[in-house]
Amino acid sequence: MTDITQSSPLSEWLDYILAQHPVEIDMGLTRITQVAQKLDVLTFPNAKVITVAGTNGKGSTCAMLESILLKAGYSVGVYCSPHLLRFNERIRFNREFVSDEELLAAFQQIEIAKEKVSLSFFEYTTLAGLLVFKIRGPDIVILEVGLGGRLDATNIIDADIAAITTIDLDHQEYLGDTRESVGLEKIGVCRPNKLAVVGEPDVPEKVKQRLFEQRVNARFVGGDFSYQAKKNAWDFLGESQINDIPLPQLPLPNAATCVAIIEQAFPNIDHVVIKQGISSARVAGRLEQVMDKPIVLLDVGHNPQAARYLSDRLKQYQKRRIHAICGMLRDKDTCAVIKELDARIQQWNFIPLPTERSASANELLNCVSQPEKAMVFSNMADAWQTISQQACDEDVVIVFGSFYTVAEFYKLNLDGRFSSLTKQG
Repeated sequence: MTDITQSSPLSEWLDYILAQHPVEIDMGLTRITQVAQKLDVLTFPNAKVITVAGTNGKGSTCAMLESILLKAGYSVGVYCSPHLLRFNERIRFNREFVSDEELLAAFQQIEIAKEKVSLSFFEYTTLAGLLVFKIRGPDIVILEVGLGGRLDATNIIDADIAAITTIDLDHQEYLGDTRESVGLEKIGVCRPNKLAVVGEPDVPEKVKQRLFEQRVNARFVGGDFSYQAKKNAWDFLGESQINDIPLPQLPLPNAATCVAIIEQAFPNIDHVVIKQGISSARVAGRLEQVMDKPIVLLDVGHNPQAARYLSDRLKQYQKRRIHAICGMLRDKDTCAVIKELDARIQQWNFIPLPTERSASANELLNCVSQPEKAMVFSNMADAWQTISQQACDEDVVIVFGSFYTVAEFYKLNLDGRFSSLTKQG
């Protein structure tokens, strides 16, 4: 080791881990499996493991599963990424973020076990999450895939249950440029003779065929289960029927995927508990309303599919003036995202993000059909100051485009309302 020690602060450890590997994303399971074997974190014999993959909706699906299972009396560990403000957000046990002390102890063990093996930041931190769960011993472990599935670090664990939320184009440089290639990567988290619930309604035929060839117990939306939205509730129809479930704060298709998992893997959970769990689930930055006058919504969506969903949800505000604060990473399909929302937005406000990967505000401006309805700013604070002066109480402000964008809004900590997130651990 270098001069980093268990007594070093978390921020120094995170910088150290980030600097250890030459590339940020390094797909493959060989290196992480070597270290995981030494740490004895490849199996969780006393827990059920649920792995959640998909282009969008992974975080929402994890949160709703967590909420239902906690209501049912299970202890639940969740590993998710990325974080908004504090690294600790990535690992939680019974909805509580992991402590700095637990993380530092885990990092120390990994540093000793890995010897000369080089680990990416995500591989290192995935091992930390698994170590925390090994010590805490939850009944259920929920793992959110970072990128793809087949070669993602979370896939060193053989999941008892897999969820595939959606299949669409994103990270094409790693997953391929067709929905088929993306889907084949994502179903890599599925295991023979184990349950997999697929919430994507338009599954490429080759993906279905591969699941069949690998003898996966796959359940598909539209075939094995379905759902129907009503005015203030929704119905689920699978092997059983659950009527009048409260509409979730999170995407309804993901809620249906969760209920299908519960029905198959936890059939003893009462329907009342399912309804309570779905209605109480929340995720920061997923169409999260943080102000009323004007309405301010935060969303981390950053690809065309997420933008289409966001556009659909904004229909309810079509009689109001909608302002957008948008910051995106350059490696995303920026113009496709903006095009999906352009007709809904009356005033665009573009900002750069505090990372080298950021698209410039002017690059984003070039994607708008009517540049006269757009402004550029050098940071979130300036954009918000202008909008807060221009917007009336009946307007809507949507802050979106990246986890970085939502994090920058949180950092404003308006009226102290985000103090629980902005407090550094």
